[in-house]
Amino acid sequence: MTRKLTEPRLVVASHNKGKIFEIRMLVAPYGIETVSAGELDLPEPEETETTFEGNARLKALAAATASGLPSLADDSGLAVDALGGAPGIYSARWAGADRDFARAMRNVEEEMQKVGATTPEARKAHFVAVLCLAWPDGHTELFRGEVHGTLVWPPRGELGFGYDPMFLPDGLDRTFGEMNGEEKHGIGPNGEGGLSHRARAFKAFAAACLVAR
Repeated sequence: MTRKLTEPRLVVASHNKGKIFEIRMLVAPYGIETVSAGELDLPEPEETETTFEGNARLKALAAATASGLPSLADDSGLAVDALGGAPGIYSARWAGADRDFARAMRNVEEEMQKVGATTPEARKAHFVAVLCLAWPDGHTELFRGEVHGTLVWPPRGELGFGYDPMFLPDGLDRTFGEMNGEEKHGIGPNGEGGLSHRARAFKAFAAACLVAR
């Protein structure tokens, strides 16, 4: 049975400023106070699982256990069809220890050039986000969202973070890097909207676990 989040405070189990900002934007309308794992000086657990779901659960449980509070973790990444789904769960690692996503995008483009992925049809990709809500007693809830599109080069836009500037969602003419947070994640009062993978995972999470206040 799905468990509702009734506690007024939630840990965002991340040290990634972009993810923290986006999750706080999504949670804010529900009147929930958030604190990040970084603000609590919680260690970052090693991501040893082989799926988005596994790594999201690992991170959420680590934060919930360490903080004694419900914790929400996100594991997300870019899956490129021509690269067999890579970088996938290793999307952040392609950016290196210093999280240089300009380098990560170049790495993706170089790998695509190697396999001859030069036409729009050959450059299909999708973003995946899995949210895991965990409680200190070990209970977890998982929610997945995806958005499909095409990779462009050179990257366009300075908004967003990660691989956003090279991802053009299907049916649109601007990359995620050219959209502000409201355009990417805005969810209306009746659940409408929510373009990004994280917003789509959040809509499922909110419907199942959040209570209007």
